[in-house]
Amino acid sequence: MTEQSITTVINKWKIIEMDMWGQDFVNAEMEGYFDFREDATGEFHFGYVHGYMTCHYSVKRDYVSFSWEGSDEMDEASGEGDGLLEEGVLNGSLSFDNGDETFFKAIAFKP
Repeated sequence: MTEQSITTVINKWKIIEMDMWGQDFVNAEMEGYFDFREDATGEFHFGYVHGYMTCHYSVKRDYVSFSWEGSDEMDEASGEGDGLLEEGVLNGSLSFDNGDETFFKAIAFKP
């Protein structure tokens, strides 16, 4: 019997929805994504926002919280966020320090 792989937040995720912006903005420079890595780091890009994350995973790895630093239209930016994996969809939020907060939905990229 083959062991079934367990889906965790440690994966690359395609952003399919953000409540503050339409998909045209999300995919403006490239297909919007979050990439959560095994070594508790990660990266994301949507619109003109690019960030590098420091991540903290739950024991079951179905939840992640993170802080991030990067840029928003070439200006320095930072903030925090989180995500919860529910039935194959990563539902989360991302906030900018002293600024906006957006909610997102993402699905795993196909290999």
